[in-house]
Amino acid sequence: MENQVLSIRGMTCAACAQRIEKTVRKISGIAQANVNLASEKLFVEYDDQTVELPAIKAAVAKIGYEVVEKSDDSSVTIPIGGMTCAACAQRVEKGIKKLEGVTSVSVNFATEKATVVYTPQILRLSTIRETIEKTGYQVLEINKANAADEDKVRKQKEIRTLWTKFIVSAVFTVPLFYIAMVPMLTQYGIRLPYPPGLDPMNYPLIYGLIEICLTLPVLAVGYKFYTIGFKSLFRGSPNMDSLIAIGTSAAVLYSIYNTWQIAQGNFHAVESLYFETAGVIITLILLGKSLEAVSKGKTSEAIKKLMGLAPKTALVIQDGKEKEIPIEEVEIGDIIVVKPGAKIPVDGTVINGHTAVDESMLTGESMPVDKKEGSVVYAATINTTGTLQFRADKVGAETALAQIIKLVEDAQGSKAPIAAMADKVSGVFVPIVCVIALIAGIAWYFQTGGDLKFALTIFISVLVIACPCALGLATPTAIMVGTGKGAENGILIKGGEALETAHQIKTIVFDKTGTITEGKPTVTDVLTTGGILADTLLQITASAEKSSEHPLGQAIVKGAQDKSLEVLQVQSFESITGRGIQAQILNQTVLAGNRKLMDERSISLEGMEQQSDQLAEEGKTPMYVALDGQLAGIVAVADVVKASSKAAIESLHKMGIEVAMITGDNKKTAAAIAKEVGIDRVLAEVLPQDKSNQVKTLQAEGKKVAMVGDGINDAPALAQADIGIAIGSGTDVAMESADIVLMRSDLMDVPTAIHLSKQTIRNIKQNLFWAFGYNVVGIPIAAGLLHLFGGPLLNPIFAAAAMSLSSVSVLTNALRLKRFKATR
Repeated sequence: MENQVLSIRGMTCAACAQRIEKTVRKISGIAQANVNLASEKLFVEYDDQTVELPAIKAAVAKIGYEVVEKSDDSSVTIPIGGMTCAACAQRVEKGIKKLEGVTSVSVNFATEKATVVYTPQILRLSTIRETIEKTGYQVLEINKANAADEDKVRKQKEIRTLWTKFIVSAVFTVPLFYIAMVPMLTQYGIRLPYPPGLDPMNYPLIYGLIEICLTLPVLAVGYKFYTIGFKSLFRGSPNMDSLIAIGTSAAVLYSIYNTWQIAQGNFHAVESLYFETAGVIITLILLGKSLEAVSKGKTSEAIKKLMGLAPKTALVIQDGKEKEIPIEEVEIGDIIVVKPGAKIPVDGTVINGHTAVDESMLTGESMPVDKKEGSVVYAATINTTGTLQFRADKVGAETALAQIIKLVEDAQGSKAPIAAMADKVSGVFVPIVCVIALIAGIAWYFQTGGDLKFALTIFISVLVIACPCALGLATPTAIMVGTGKGAENGILIKGGEALETAHQIKTIVFDKTGTITEGKPTVTDVLTTGGILADTLLQITASAEKSSEHPLGQAIVKGAQDKSLEVLQVQSFESITGRGIQAQILNQTVLAGNRKLMDERSISLEGMEQQSDQLAEEGKTPMYVALDGQLAGIVAVADVVKASSKAAIESLHKMGIEVAMITGDNKKTAAAIAKEVGIDRVLAEVLPQDKSNQVKTLQAEGKKVAMVGDGINDAPALAQADIGIAIGSGTDVAMESADIVLMRSDLMDVPTAIHLSKQTIRNIKQNLFWAFGYNVVGIPIAAGLLHLFGGPLLNPIFAAAAMSLSSVSVLTNALRLKRFKATR
């Protein structure tokens, strides 16, 4: 049987998902088919001898959908330079979406990156780059080996440049503001020292020319507001820079006109100079941009830490000698030496040595893990004691660290559904603000009987106070900090949608074996009917189970090995899904399995049922063994409950979440485990293929359901659940199907993940409230609403200060998530 997780295009509702499932299940050779509408995934298990994948795709295509293997599409993350606000991100996103061959695109203003999923057979990467550049933005280096280091250097340079610009701007703006304000303060009886020869009443032309001389350097420092702002305006997609450029240009041009009026002898025009307004606005916005750049850098600290973990060199054995080489030159199969205190450079398998390795940077687990010959080691973990030699198995982008970094980067670049409204508003925000500013300015011009100075004040204030940045930063910054904090605690959240959905979970279904329990069962009892010795029964059962991959079967094999019992030759073997096995040993037919198997083969359990029930009530799994159609005895196996299971379930109960357990075990064994850990609902004797149906049943009750599992047979249920949570020790298929991966396999990380989701969504809602609230309240005040009822008129300078602080306040609020503590 083959397992595949495929992506689907064209689904719009739950009915689409159900239609696809029904269509696929009708195909001969299909064992399971489960569609998850939220993740647009199809999990399919099929017999590759009976049906091929193209036939499945063709069947779905007939009903109007397209099923594509993930390998058919490529995903690329493109760093973009030159974006200044959410409107810029919206413009780039719209441009890329129009390209044929693009499956999905998400442009994140906070990370300054575009994540594009596209079909290489239809669309080239160069075309995507050209599209971004045509919209007026710069494409930085993609998938470069040292891209992380260069990105860090670039952002540090950007912060230094912004601070330098702010300082230069402030040096000229402070005296400009001083000489403009002193005459105004004098009217209120406040007298401050004033430079001789600059009195606007006695020397108006000199006063005007000095203000021009002080304003020009400020305009020069803020030249990008004008080059980017007007370019975007002329292209029909104005952004925040356009608002600043229009507002300050109006102030400067109006002031230059009035300076010319002064030169013509109209000395009253000195009262209509707005140079200090333009200067202070640009200076305050540069200050806000500087603080914003610093804060944005802090939101991505988690990913920077992960990137900084990887060592730069490796000590390999070449020609019998140790040689230090750059990490990029390590190849699969190289023998690598790691000395005490050194970082392990790539993933591999230990071939010599014994030590303890600190894996906390990957899993969050503080206790070092013992490593010996045959153990797997991971890049960036630290060798604490002995010297190791290991064989390189995964290098470069294939290492666990690289995969985690990619997962976190993708999550930080994704968008949560809650951001949809903010995105829509951001897309039309700037044009609407321009219209409001123009209407307000014209209305007040006529209201005041032609007072152009008053109308201009209103016009500039509206333009400057509007802040699309706060809207654009509200969601992505919280997601960046939230997913980064999760990674620090060994919780990998695959995207904004998973992060948002997790806080709505009302029921969590845990798989039993390997999830609630250790998954390492041991033989506890061997009971016989009297016609056979206990060791002989164990020997025969272990020989039959030798070919089985089931954890219970492996436990029986180990139990026989511990007693030094010889494994007998097996003539034939058959696994009976969800029931047990059948084998031929010493010309005897051996059946080993549960009550269902015995009932189906009409084998009487008389005399052993009471003992079986007693074992089950003790939390042990009884396995019946029959020889040539006659019951021979019971081999009981117990799986120890994980130390963290009970505490994790208690934490979930405190959150008001119902907890269920799903297992193929008999009801009594399942009930005993459930009672021990405090589980509310038990779903026992469930066949692997029915697990997803049990999840569906819970969802039909109107609940948001999460599934926690680790095995291949959990993958359909993980895909079906609203949130699939895979524990890190699980299989690749389970982890691929899941939305959240717990690297430590510690169930306490389940309530931690839910709690992190709740805190992050709460933070996002706060950010959106303040971002929307700021603009909803600020713009009418700037338009003169309070003044209309006798209140004060908002000065453009205060509008600029408020706009700058709005973005910083949203970022500061998002950074509060860094104080999040894991549930313990």
